[in-house]
Amino acid sequence: MPKPPEIELDADAIVAAAVEILLEQGLDAVSMRNVSARLGVSPVPVYRRIGNKEALLDAVADRLLADLAPPRGLDETWLEYAARWSAELRGRLRIADTRLILAHRREAYVEASRTLIDVMRSNGFPADAAVQACRLLMWATVGFVAMEAGAAPPRKDGRTALSGGDAGGVTAADTDALFGLHIRYLIEGIARDARLSG
Repeated sequence: MPKPPEIELDADAIVAAAVEILLEQGLDAVSMRNVSARLGVSPVPVYRRIGNKEALLDAVADRLLADLAPPRGLDETWLEYAARWSAELRGRLRIADTRLILAHRREAYVEASRTLIDVMRSNGFPADAAVQACRLLMWATVGFVAMEAGAAPPRKDGRTALSGGDAGGVTAADTDALFGLHIRYLIEGIARDARLSG
């Protein structure tokens, strides 16, 4: 009996299938076997094309972070752009399991930072100050998303005057407000330090 022909898979199709599984069923369901089943092939060509599960998860994280940076608006200040960039990053990372975003190698985050760094450099930031500011915003956003994923909903209807002020937990609206405040404080601090050193 002749051997069936080898199926050559496109890496993009493999990663797309893995992202679909992640969004539908969560990170624990992303496996070489599940991806190959989704594609209707044996795991062999998936392993041959991608490597192993760690390489697959890296590719999924790269896909989630790809093309992150929104284009800069014509009249947008660097402060407005930095806030919008942070919000875009948060939105992209919130769809993923925190284990994936916290364990991912740094190259994808560096690539996602380039546009913000360029915007800051074009506004007079020295290269090292732009990289530092971008890193602060990146780390603050990734950390916020990780904490947000584990946040408990309020145990009571404890209306407070301040978003996030209920010791019993937070609502979705609270986390949105807290993120805006978190990033605003950070950007204002970066702007203040840039003025002091400029």
